[in-house]
Amino acid sequence: MAADARSRVSISLILSYVLDWIIIALIAVAGALFTLTTPNHHPFSPTDPSIAYPFVVNEKVSTSTLVLVSLVAPGIITALVCLIFAPGRMASREMPTSLIWRRKLWEWNTAWMGLGLALATAFMITDGMKNLFGKPRPDLLARCNPDMANLQNYVVGGFGTATSGGLLVSWQICRQTNLSILNDGFASFPSGHSSFSWAGLTYLSLFLCSKFAIAIPYLLPSAYGSNFPRRMAGDRLLDSPLDRSKSPLQATPPISLSKITRSQAAAPPTYLLVIAFIPIGAAIYISSTRWSDFFHHGFDIIFGSLMGFLLAWGSFRWYHAPIRRGAGWAWGPRSLEKAWGIGMGVQGYADESEWKRGDEDLENGARRTDGRIGADAAEV
Repeated sequence: MAADARSRVSISLILSYVLDWIIIALIAVAGALFTLTTPNHHPFSPTDPSIAYPFVVNEKVSTSTLVLVSLVAPGIITALVCLIFAPGRMASREMPTSLIWRRKLWEWNTAWMGLGLALATAFMITDGMKNLFGKPRPDLLARCNPDMANLQNYVVGGFGTATSGGLLVSWQICRQTNLSILNDGFASFPSGHSSFSWAGLTYLSLFLCSKFAIAIPYLLPSAYGSNFPRRMAGDRLLDSPLDRSKSPLQATPPISLSKITRSQAAAPPTYLLVIAFIPIGAAIYISSTRWSDFFHHGFDIIFGSLMGFLLAWGSFRWYHAPIRRGAGWAWGPRSLEKAWGIGMGVQGYADESEWKRGDEDLENGARRTDGRIGADAAEV
């Protein structure tokens, strides 16, 4: 009976994460639907030099290349890292193979869920905003081919004349017959290439920093806490001039605080830093092409890049522990009793006693007395 109950609960927990995947997919579908709708067409001036750039047909980074670099490549890399390097060097050689693969698969699942959430939300928000704002691209006039001979028929605002400028016209002045090209000319804000690339590639960079402990060295809080003295190095007090348990001739000098603090951390190998920032360099290049190909204004690129960066950071932290203190792990699964939500008066979605016991089993490779191998191994 107990085994059947645990099985039913496990299925319930798994289904709760299946629902998470479905929601991520629906967010992406919403973004795809936005691409099929007609955007707003913001009035523009036919003499505005900021939208008079040439229309580039062969862009440097196509949409298919963007998806390959920002989605497919991070997906493959994160999967390989989880399958090859998890659960890490702390795992005992006596750890059961089933427990190792459970942890590998869990890390893989959370890696892809975070990546999917970052990219899906960036896709949906970007395309939704494009339709809402309808901002002209820098190459709008080349796409539009305005009917200047009948300009007065399309004036909707502004002051001036056809020759002096200052008049605002509606999109109906355009003689472009390809509505796809014309509508895309009003999708400048924000930059989709920038938001999507920064979302996927920043997530990949954060993921690599987490798994390979790439972080700026820092002091542990205990090194500069206010509750000194601390007992260290054989119970000798840091602030004691001499060890009072020994005679003056046998007394050991106190340990230097500066020596202790400097030995608490060290810089990671520089080649790891280079590897972690390769995705950032790729995102910078992709964003720059939207300027050089005249597809976006500078603010559109900056806004899209910042949005992608923030979405990547939020999605990474949604599923992963902090880089500095998380030892490369993703957060554990939700508690079995809290898989579908919690009400007021309950703190968090994890059962601390269960998952702490499971982590100890993972690190020690030790079987519990009842024959189970950790709560997370038995239930997930």
